[in-house]
Amino acid sequence: MKITLKLLLVIFLFVTCSKDEDTFSCSDSRYTCIPDLNFEQSLIELGIDKDGTPNGHVLTSDVSGITELVLVGKGISDLAGIEDFVSLIGLYCWENQLTSLDVSNNTSLESLNCGGNQLTSLDVSNNTSLELLSCGNNQLISLDVSQNTALTYLNCGGNQLTSLAVSNSTSLIELRCSGNQLTNLDLSKNTSLEEIHCEYNLLTNLDLSKNTNLKGFLCGFNQLTSLNFGKNTNLIGGGCYFNQLTSLDVSQNTSLEYLQCQGNQFTSLDVSFNTLSLGFDCRFMPLLTCIKVNQSQLDNIPSTWIKDPEDTYSLDCN
Repeated sequence: MKITLKLLLVIFLFVTCSKDEDTFSCSDSRYTCIPDLNFEQSLIELGIDKDGTPNGHVLTSDVSGITELVLVGKGISDLAGIEDFVSLIGLYCWENQLTSLDVSNNTSLESLNCGGNQLTSLDVSNNTSLELLSCGNNQLISLDVSQNTALTYLNCGGNQLTSLAVSNSTSLIELRCSGNQLTNLDLSKNTSLEEIHCEYNLLTNLDLSKNTNLKGFLCGFNQLTSLNFGKNTNLIGGGCYFNQLTSLDVSQNTSLEYLQCQGNQFTSLDVSFNTLSLGFDCRFMPLLTCIKVNQSQLDNIPSTWIKDPEDTYSLDCN
């Protein structure tokens, strides 16, 4: 009888201790809750969740020192738990199913790519070290980057933005904001800008006079009536196709190698100062009948140049 009681006591203590080891709580700082199965499975595959079992949690000590996390196309719908990745410098979670993303606790972030999700809002006001932000192809209706003064790259294209203020991001080198509903874009403070993609918006004006380092641009499918590249002497290529431009002066852009200006209302066009060695398209302009070129161009029109059949190249369109 005594032996039986001792045996039962040992079994009871063993079971109780085992349960204590397996029990966890989201309020327990030792653990980080990971409610999304695909998120946890990704952590297991990356060797971060060391127990190797999808059980809804991971040791906080295993994630707090992680500096880079790549979760691309994993079917993740919830990144709850990311707040305990306090050392994260790079987070790459594009092409998932996220509807929300809280990175307010990830203050060391320098690179964030969350494009191709279903985000309706994104707060990056705490991420003041952010240098690269890519949040394109979501459902954002607003984006505040006023606190992200270190940004050098911003891609917010393919959203529903009606306004975008980048004046505080004075280090910005590349801006991609195509496919939104922008009616205005102030780039006067972005003097380091080298690349701008803002096509498929509602812009009626675009002042690039302060962007003297600009090398490439795409501003097609807007409502621009004028465009001045006189001060963008470093310009290499770009497109202003399908706007409402009546003229375009590229005489100062002697390094211009590529130009798409089709679908406007030009009555004249002079490209005699440009090499345009990589391509030139001036189709779909019924008011344009002659394109002025230089003798070298006329002697050997590149195969990458495209015009309407009735238009001509000439040394003197007058």
